[in-house]
Amino acid sequence: MGNFNYPAYIPSEDDTKLSQESSRILTTYLSPNVHQIEIVEADGNKHSATIPAAAYRLLVDALTQMAQGNAVSLIPIHAELTTQEAADLLNVSRPYLIKQIELGEIPHHKVGKHRRINFNDLMVYKNRIDLATAQGLDEMLAISQELGLYD
Repeated sequence: MGNFNYPAYIPSEDDTKLSQESSRILTTYLSPNVHQIEIVEADGNKHSATIPAAAYRLLVDALTQMAQGNAVSLIPIHAELTTQEAADLLNVSRPYLIKQIELGEIPHHKVGKHRRINFNDLMVYKNRIDLATAQGLDEMLAISQELGLYD
C-alpha cells in the first residue's frame, strides 16, 4: 500500500512446526478481552505485557498462516487513505477510484486540494461491491442451470 515497505516473512520449516504448536495453544485462549502474556527470556528473566484482544487475534492468525507455510506481512492502515492507498487496497487503478469518487460511490473529503477517504467508508464500498458481485454470479449460475448449460 502506498509508500509502505513491509516485506513478507516466509517461514522456514522449523518456524512452520513451531507455529503449528503455538497457534494451537494460543487458539484455546481466544477471548474478546485483553490478554496478559508473559515473555520468558533465555536467561529466565520474565516480563509481562497486556495486549488488546485484537492484537492477540492477529498473533494467532499470523501463526496459523505460518503453520501452513504461508508468507506473512503486516501493513498498517491509516484511518484516512490517499486515493492511491485506497486504489491499492481495492486492487483497482487510481483513475477508476477517482471516477467512483466523482460518481458519489465512495465518500471523501479534501485536505487542501488532495482527496482523502475514510478507511471505514472504503470498506463499506468494498463490501457493497463484493455483495453485488456475488449476487451477479449467483444469478448467472441460476440462468445457466435453467438453460441446461451447467449441471
